Amino acid sequence: MSWSDLRKGRYSLAECEYFITFNTLDRQPFFKDFDLACLFSQQISVNETKHHCTWLTWVLMPDHFHGLVRLGLKDSNLSKLVGALKGASSFKINKHRGCSGNVWQPSFYDRALRAEDDRKNMARYIVANPLRKGLVRHIKYYPFWNSVYL
Repeated sequence: MSWSDLRKGRYSLAECEYFITFNTLDRQPFFKDFDLACLFSQQISVNETKHHCTWLTWVLMPDHFHGLVRLGLKDSNLSKLVGALKGASSFKINKHRGCSGNVWQPSFYDRALRAEDDRKNMARYIVANPLRKGLVRHIKYYPFWNSVYL
């Protein structure tokens, strides 16, 4: 699916919740590096403050990110907040690595959540990603996730 296909029909509604996925460039496992994963994770709270959103559940995998985000009332824009998270984390990661270039692929997948969607089950599915990939045997041993539901 092309980047323009992903953008078709994308809209931002105040106080709506979205399931988000984005990948590293060429699925490079940047976040096997603990320090780089920490740098990204720190950007979550910065993103919440700057873009009036709440990351309800998220997990950072070695080569991709999944999250549930709720937009706020004040000027929240899905494309801007995801772009800002990717941009700020790229800047910090490149500075740490002493290089430049893209960290993330230039698009993201989103799906607006419906009222009937079970947030707790979605959160479990997202957070269980490291378990399904065999990175850890128990989620308590994986440091790069958070959820208001669990």
